[in-house]
Amino acid sequence: MENRSAMNTDDDAKWLEWVSRQFEAIAGEDREIDLQEFKTALKVKESFFAERFFALFDSDGSGTITLQELLRALTLLIHGNTMDKLKFLFQVYDVDGSGSIDPDELRTVLQSCLKESAISLPEEKLDDLTLALFESADKDHNGSITFEELHEELDNFPEVMENLTISAASWLKPPSSKKRPQMPRYLTSAYWHNNSGKLAILAAYMGLNILLFTLAALKYRSSGASIMVARGGGQCLNFNCSFIVVLMLRRCLTWLRATWLARVFPLDQNVEFHQLVGYVVVGFTVIHTTAHVINFVRLAQLKDSPFQFWEYLLTTRPGIGWVYGAASLTGVVLQLFIFIMLVCSCSFVRRSGHFEVFYWTHLLYILVWVLLIVHGPNFWKWLLVPGLFFFLEKVVGLVLSRMATLSIVEVNLLSSKVTHLVISRPSFFHYKPGDYVYLNIPAIAKYEWHPFTISSAPEQEDTIWLHIRSQGQWTNRLYEYFKASDPICFGAKRLTQSLKLRRSQRKPQETKVQVFSVHSASITQGVVATGMENTVQLMNFKSETLPQQKKEDLIDCGKEREEKSQSRSVFPQLNDNQRLCNIKCYLDGPYGTPTRRIFASEHAVLIGAGIGITPFASILQSIMYRYQKRKRKCPKCFYSWCENVRDGEMKLQKVDFIWINRDQKSFEWFVSLLTKLEMDQAEEEPGDHFLELHMYMTSALGKNDMKAIGLQMALDLLAKKENKDSITGLKTRTQPGRPDWSKHIVERPPQCSAKVLKSHCEQLNFRFFKENF
Repeated sequence: MENRSAMNTDDDAKWLEWVSRQFEAIAGEDREIDLQEFKTALKVKESFFAERFFALFDSDGSGTITLQELLRALTLLIHGNTMDKLKFLFQVYDVDGSGSIDPDELRTVLQSCLKESAISLPEEKLDDLTLALFESADKDHNGSITFEELHEELDNFPEVMENLTISAASWLKPPSSKKRPQMPRYLTSAYWHNNSGKLAILAAYMGLNILLFTLAALKYRSSGASIMVARGGGQCLNFNCSFIVVLMLRRCLTWLRATWLARVFPLDQNVEFHQLVGYVVVGFTVIHTTAHVINFVRLAQLKDSPFQFWEYLLTTRPGIGWVYGAASLTGVVLQLFIFIMLVCSCSFVRRSGHFEVFYWTHLLYILVWVLLIVHGPNFWKWLLVPGLFFFLEKVVGLVLSRMATLSIVEVNLLSSKVTHLVISRPSFFHYKPGDYVYLNIPAIAKYEWHPFTISSAPEQEDTIWLHIRSQGQWTNRLYEYFKASDPICFGAKRLTQSLKLRRSQRKPQETKVQVFSVHSASITQGVVATGMENTVQLMNFKSETLPQQKKEDLIDCGKEREEKSQSRSVFPQLNDNQRLCNIKCYLDGPYGTPTRRIFASEHAVLIGAGIGITPFASILQSIMYRYQKRKRKCPKCFYSWCENVRDGEMKLQKVDFIWINRDQKSFEWFVSLLTKLEMDQAEEEPGDHFLELHMYMTSALGKNDMKAIGLQMALDLLAKKENKDSITGLKTRTQPGRPDWSKHIVERPPQCSAKVLKSHCEQLNFRFFKENF
């Protein structure tokens, strides 16, 4: 079979010219490539493959590769038939050149494949992979794989040979020709159709600003152009500085999401609109200030002017303004505050580990409102209603957060610096899957509140789960706070108290919702193939498991330890990653997100990357609970089944869950829940599964890369044999690289940004929702 990627004459000439230029850049003056230069050009992590490719390219064994040798080898891979390419692959695996591949050679190759893909597996698992591939390929069972046997084995993986050429020569492929420029997404009919509500609101917002500006300017048409522009800009600032508050009334917006208004107004994009209004405020601030400065210059130049320009701008002497003539001075301070808030709200500040800078500078809005009331005589009228609602929301949030004394009762330090907090849940705290809360821990920072998605399901009555990735100053302090905690002294009865505590934790904790007991050792044991010392068994903590008297004994014993750190009440470590504790915290919320609509859809595609799947943790747990609720069991034969009915709140018929992680360890903290979910689905009658899992690991090389062909074949074979994935332990096979969106959404390049996904959804008339804080 000829390679589908074979180039025509023109492409071949371009490729030859490109390779020659690349060769000269790599080889230097001697016009020969040695092994070290070859390794650098090939960009491999493991020297094994560079050495094997180099040996095969160096046909005369001189220790260097000439341009002719390079072209000869690459021409074979690009223009050669299937047999030519297969012989090259066989030579790569035949390390000793004996004409056959023995198990130890295959193991060496697979070990290098693992390193190239940044996958860490136990030695025993590597042996299993080697034997699975070897036994499948060794057709005659003579203890070695011949060329003919490898050829027969690869017939089961046709996509391997189709892509072999591309992967082998990708580092010398000429850049792809530029595609014909396409119409901008914002001008396509699909965009206008799928964003009609948003665009209608934007049009109304722009029209209202134009109307306010025009009416205010016309009222002062006799005072000159600069005054007209200043008054028009000031009126728009009155509106926008009040409207920006409405967009952050989180409790009101959460309530509105449950009404028909959510289908009319883009409530889920309130943060995006808030940012837009912020930019509009800055724009009108510049217009308003510039117009007044021009007017001050004109007044100062009058012959009979009693004041100079700087007095108009920086003093209260001219008496401009309704409160002690302070309009000019307050305007200068307002401009400074608004620009500080703008700069510190930019993404390069918020997403670069300096969220606290954004948080504290954004509190300047209080001073801005005060100064605006002093600055403009009519602003208080615009602010009255929105400000009242905002004030009531803050009061309600403060009261609710203080109604019950919440405490962090358990902490698990997970891989990728993820802190799993288990917080006692008050009886009045009700939320929906995917909601988020603002968390305050006085022991970490007394006055700071940070938003985090709730990762536990609403049906879990006793506790609330939060999974927090260490990415900023506050989150890093949180992680280090618990990581550095020492076991507290137990007093005179140290061993007795320690034994009682550990035994109390071994007792099975009965919960009203059995489905959430996903922490059992039988599930988590060996579920992720690497870093097992960091795998934490999640558990549902109930207050009665540690009686109050025992808590007091633990806290009160060892006065010298208490004097050393009064704010920290961390109980002894159960293992290196798990702590029981009693640390005060406060929650403000819950607040709704677009994920509330998932249960009202018939088919939902959930896409998350890394820690960004925490909303789906809550959703999937809630799905598990509802499935448990629908389960039925025959009292005579004990046969169990799941009724194929839908309740009023859940219309879902199909869920595709796509989780993309950079490395292997990132799967650890959430994989136990997915394992339990797979087990629940396996108990149903045969047929299409309600939930389809799609796991991707971007650091792993795919079958189209020569440095991973054998590994991916072995992983496929062992997964079929053991009925579980070697990387995560799930029944779902973890795929290398990124998703092919042609299988999930639409035929487009495999990327995973929200902007790209939104564009894909628009083409298919799908509704796209993204979580925003």
